[in-house]
Amino acid sequence: MSNLNWQTVKSFLGLYLVFTIQNVLIPVGQEYQAVSVHIVEGRIAAIAPTLDILGTAIDGRNKLLLPGFVNAHTHSSEMWQRGMIPPYPLELWLAELYDSTPLDPEQIYLSALGTAVETLLTGGTTVVDHLVLIPGRELETVAAAVQAYKEVGIRAFVGPLIQDESLESGIPCGDTGRKHQPYLRSTEAMLELLREAISQFHRPTEGISIMAAPTGTQLCSDALFEGCVELSDRHDLCRHAHLLETKAQKLLAYEQYGCSAVERLKRLEFLSPQTSLAHCVWLDEHDIDLLGDTHSTVVHNPLSNLRLGSGIAPILKYRQAGINVAFGCDGAASNDSQDVLEAIKIGTILHNVTDLDYTNWITPHQAIELASLGGATGLGMASELGSIEVGKQADLVLYDLMNLSLLPRTDPIGLLVLGRPTQVVDSVWVKGDRVIAEGKPTRINLDELRSQLFNRSQWSVNRKSNAVQQVEDHYRAVMQLPASE
Repeated sequence: MSNLNWQTVKSFLGLYLVFTIQNVLIPVGQEYQAVSVHIVEGRIAAIAPTLDILGTAIDGRNKLLLPGFVNAHTHSSEMWQRGMIPPYPLELWLAELYDSTPLDPEQIYLSALGTAVETLLTGGTTVVDHLVLIPGRELETVAAAVQAYKEVGIRAFVGPLIQDESLESGIPCGDTGRKHQPYLRSTEAMLELLREAISQFHRPTEGISIMAAPTGTQLCSDALFEGCVELSDRHDLCRHAHLLETKAQKLLAYEQYGCSAVERLKRLEFLSPQTSLAHCVWLDEHDIDLLGDTHSTVVHNPLSNLRLGSGIAPILKYRQAGINVAFGCDGAASNDSQDVLEAIKIGTILHNVTDLDYTNWITPHQAIELASLGGATGLGMASELGSIEVGKQADLVLYDLMNLSLLPRTDPIGLLVLGRPTQVVDSVWVKGDRVIAEGKPTRINLDELRSQLFNRSQWSVNRKSNAVQQVEDHYRAVMQLPASE
């Protein structure tokens, strides 16, 4: 015993993890430096060109180390419906989605596992799950997703998706005088559900945080937003919601409230530095100013915005206005994957067609910063995550630069963002815990997960949705589209 230092004994006993990543490339400005990195107690303890080995040695030669990305907006349960829903705009797509949503907590558990693994294998260490709830089994739904995220080892922010207005109320009435059915739960019942979710599952030190996450302005009353703000303030929760994803939602806001949806959120005090807002496609200049003034975050979901024909969010304008931007995959039925690197690539090069001045375009290095530090900032964790700095938590990803899709050697980050990287993640650590090693999850059996997802599903082609048929004619009328044949 006298020949062993106490740090080695602690590591052996599992009291904390100590390891050294040797000779790994990290970005330093626009250049790269080969360094060694000490990880102690789940945090970055030292970074230098040469360091003595502490604990386990990890060979970082020909590998790139980056901070973990944040998949800043998704809906894990949609995994069961990916590839299934036809090309529809959001309002009709939602009708189809809710017509076939999973109703078994075991499915919620499996799809959360799948969402976590796909996020990790494409560079994400944190997932923001705007979780669709099974009616009547809401807390079971949250429990199933939380269990999955704990088992995989990803850091998760779970926002139970709550609303107090029916789905049809999300479509403008126009001059039809259309009436909506009341929602199946009262406002107070939905807030009580959130209170119980906070009590049972909000454990930030264990990597699971509950968010105050009303669906969006189109399906939530003022009272629901106010209740979410109160709970957010009381428990120091992040806030999350959809915002102006479609033109129909912009029309609806003025029809219902006589002001923009962003102005409404400002009046309700929902906007804040810990507020992240998914999509933000249809904002005007005043809306942009309001988000900038309140230091709210825009979560860019480029793939779903294209898939649903929602539009191109003016991300270059937001960045020029000083608004924090993060990337999200969105749900796997509107993307239809959880490939974070793909979302980063599309969200980067898409905007080259929106501004002739190429000096405003997003560079690969800037894109990586948005995906990591931008995501962490939107969750109020910029001091803890999002960059490789001494003292920060070790949410790190190691990329294999010998992978064929990252060759030949040019700019490693340029290859990662602008190329088509496949199976390039070697290892992932979340708070120093190695949850991916040699490209495979360390805590769950991936083959078993694949088998369960396959065996619990079936091929589904050209299914007909009664819900879509009920709203399609009205949608086409208010959006001034020709009547369907």
